[in-house]
Amino acid sequence: MPPEPSGSATPGLVSIIIPCHNAERFLRQTLDSVFTQTYPHTEIIVIDDGSTDATAEVIRSYADRVTAEFGPNRGASAARNRGTALARGEFIQYLDADDLLMPGGIAARIAALKQSGADVAYSDWERLVEVEPDVFFASERVVRRIEDIDPNVEIALITSFWAPPAALTYRRSLVEKIGDWKEWLPIIQDARFLQDAGLVGGHFIYAPGIGARYREHRGARLSRRGNALFASDVFRNACDLQRLFESRGGPSAQQRRALAQIYDSAARALLFHDGAAFRDCVARIRKVDPAFQSRWTKAASFASSVLGFKTAGMLLVAGDGLRRTIHKAFLS
Repeated sequence: MPPEPSGSATPGLVSIIIPCHNAERFLRQTLDSVFTQTYPHTEIIVIDDGSTDATAEVIRSYADRVTAEFGPNRGASAARNRGTALARGEFIQYLDADDLLMPGGIAARIAALKQSGADVAYSDWERLVEVEPDVFFASERVVRRIEDIDPNVEIALITSFWAPPAALTYRRSLVEKIGDWKEWLPIIQDARFLQDAGLVGGHFIYAPGIGARYREHRGARLSRRGNALFASDVFRNACDLQRLFESRGGPSAQQRRALAQIYDSAARALLFHDGAAFRDCVARIRKVDPAFQSRWTKAASFASSVLGFKTAGMLLVAGDGLRRTIHKAFLS
């Protein structure tokens, strides 16, 4: 049987929480996608996170159709935490201010949750890629099931499974068990919240079909600063996961391998931006999984010690020939 709603939650109600910061270009489309939902029992909570454009005016134009709160800029996670505190629903739907819900997205996920008694329902989603300013084209449709990545849900979530908040609907009781969104992670906080759902033992259910559309902004994809911040977040999150596993008496062999993979991935970007963090990544790989083999990390460590981080970084992305030369020099 599905669990009873906790606290003062309203049975069957879905609280749709939208954090906003300078989102005037997209917010109307996002709210329109909410109003066209076939699921009838929803409340919409919009948290304006210190916008300096016309976002507040857009929100106010909807009057009592939304519950709105306006505050200083504290970040998306803080806004989501505030929205969660205001929510009355048995179910929680987080939605970024530039993403879209498909008309039957929430209905399909709620049906899956009610039928299965699961804690989180996830659907397929479509990527919208920005090809020029404010022009988005539908790109790939992402159709993935967690168990196709790894039968261990926890491992799948901390390694390579990800879906945008628009494609995920949570049972309130699990959100309360997870606790707050991690405000100290400015970039990958949505990935960590999803990971936390698995780490606290959440049961996931797949609701097939495209349930959401996710905007991928061109500037974010091309920014070196963005890449550096992303890599730093990945690294900090892995360190926190390692501490969590150690506090539980682990990590297990499978968790060790997963952590080594994450540190190795972070190291590839940190080499260009943060030498100290890169060295810490390499040291952590050796500690958590001494048997882990990454010829790239070994080559990068050697190259950076001889040539310096910036020169090594340029060489390692210059071409396969140079990479093979560095590998050969290190391994000989």
